Amino acid sequence: MDGERGEPGRRTPLYDLHLANGGKMVQFAGYDLPVQYAAGVLKEHLHTREAAGLFDVSHMGQVELRPRSGDLTDVAQALERLVPADIVSLSPSRQRYGVFTNAAGGILDDLMIANLGDRLYLVVNAACKADDIEHLRRSLSEEVEIVEHPDRALLALQGPLAEAALSQLGDGFADLAFMGIRELDVAGVRCTVSRSGYTGEDGFEIGMPGEAAVHVAQALLAIEGVKPIGLAARDSLRLEAGLCLYGSDLTTDTTPVEAALEWSIQKSRRPGGVRAGGYPGADVIEAQLTQGASRRRVGLRPPERTPVRSGTLLYDSISAATPLGQVTSGGFGPSVGGAVSMAYVPIAHAAVGSVLYAEVRGMRLPVTVSETPFIQKTYKR
Repeated sequence: MDGERGEPGRRTPLYDLHLANGGKMVQFAGYDLPVQYAAGVLKEHLHTREAAGLFDVSHMGQVELRPRSGDLTDVAQALERLVPADIVSLSPSRQRYGVFTNAAGGILDDLMIANLGDRLYLVVNAACKADDIEHLRRSLSEEVEIVEHPDRALLALQGPLAEAALSQLGDGFADLAFMGIRELDVAGVRCTVSRSGYTGEDGFEIGMPGEAAVHVAQALLAIEGVKPIGLAARDSLRLEAGLCLYGSDLTTDTTPVEAALEWSIQKSRRPGGVRAGGYPGADVIEAQLTQGASRRRVGLRPPERTPVRSGTLLYDSISAATPLGQVTSGGFGPSVGGAVSMAYVPIAHAAVGSVLYAEVRGMRLPVTVSETPFIQKTYKR
């Protein structure tokens, strides 16, 4: 999950702390955020895989859905009109990945949806959050109270030392399994803590009042093994983990099935399920679930270290005149030790081991369709 570049200028509560730590600031999704720190992208990436990295993701949108009357089941049923995920069966203190869809089955945004017992808590992408909130208000506001939290901050602590580091500042973190979520104290601040992230590593996302963000971040950075990490390493980490970036790998023209995200559509919401359909584009998505889609998001590995980046055209031979697909994300994977990419290709070319040709600087470079993720995920199940 993340957003595209947008209007510059907004600052998160940690802006000054980023500068104090040597952060190189760039404009991203309408916010000034650190792309890297003095150590550099490679070291930041590897440090997260080996220890613990702290990311400022306060540009993301945090939204609560509360019942106007009745109970939380009514809110879950209402949200299921907008997403193909099973929200009704989502247990308290658990969260689930989902997507907003349009009438053609395309993805308006991807998001996290959590059950906090008396309300649903959503985290949406920065570049989409205004549209997402308008979508929610337009579709659900008569039944659901929609509460936006623009002044809250969000930190991500990722890596094998994340649990040990966070446990120095509070209790209850070790009890959370992957995709669990609870309200816990971090350095004396009441936070919404989920065991999740965007790196493929074990870790946590921590929501808190904006005025407490510097205090919590400084407390975490004072712990041995925790270092600040910028946007560039966040991108290479998520790419190695085979995780999608909204605006690149996911768009309004890609369906969940094409994007290899059908695992996010639970049995109850599939054809024949107890609550099948009922969301925008259900006819398109259900047809693809039963009959297959014409294209698929796949991983790609070049035979050398040359990155095959977003926008690169793919061909089925060195001499083919017409491209058959396009790379949506690509770069160098420091943990993999080579180039990694993701792309959409026709289903006939989507089998692992298939060889395609990427046009890089006027030359056709052979690339092999690969399994994703490119690294082993280390989530605490």
